Amino acid sequence: MTMMDRSGGAAAPPPAHTGRLRAAWRTAHAPVAGVPRWATVAAYAVPLVVLPSGLWRLPAAFLHGGGLGTKVYVVCLSIVAELVAFTAVGLIASWGERFPRWIPRLRGRTVPPLAAVIPATVAAVVLTVLWTTAFVTILRGVTLHGAPAPSNFPTRQGAWSATVFALCYLPLLLWGPLLAAATYAYHRRRRPH
Repeated sequence: MTMMDRSGGAAAPPPAHTGRLRAAWRTAHAPVAGVPRWATVAAYAVPLVVLPSGLWRLPAAFLHGGGLGTKVYVVCLSIVAELVAFTAVGLIASWGERFPRWIPRLRGRTVPPLAAVIPATVAAVVLTVLWTTAFVTILRGVTLHGAPAPSNFPTRQGAWSATVFALCYLPLLLWGPLLAAATYAYHRRRRPH
């Protein structure tokens, strides 16, 4: 059976290595046995709630001025934030229970549960406090230091700008609680009985 492309002709099948890569990705990030569905949803949602803010920052950095250093900083910030958010998947996947083969000296060893639970718990608390505080100050129209928000701040540049900013940054309020939920499930699953 051949696949058809949009023009009606036969399309080439996808390369075999694509299928192997996709299968390896799914295997590495699939929930392990005993992970509740709600924890899987929470862990997979973490990178998704961080993504809109990163996507908002990129055009903001490149369209609204700033030197090369600012642009590099914003790109790196967006990438690092997404990578850090993706570590939540480790709380439900096999690589959160056993170190991957590519990590020297640790490969194949069991991850001590507290080595994941303590940093994830601290991060969940810090993220919850950080983003809640940030949004309270934004709603009050001030900076984190209490000074009035500058005139070029998105919430002060009209309804459209404020709405897009809010839609992209409001999901960050969920980052801490979702991480806390995934961490709780990880702790319950990995605790000694």
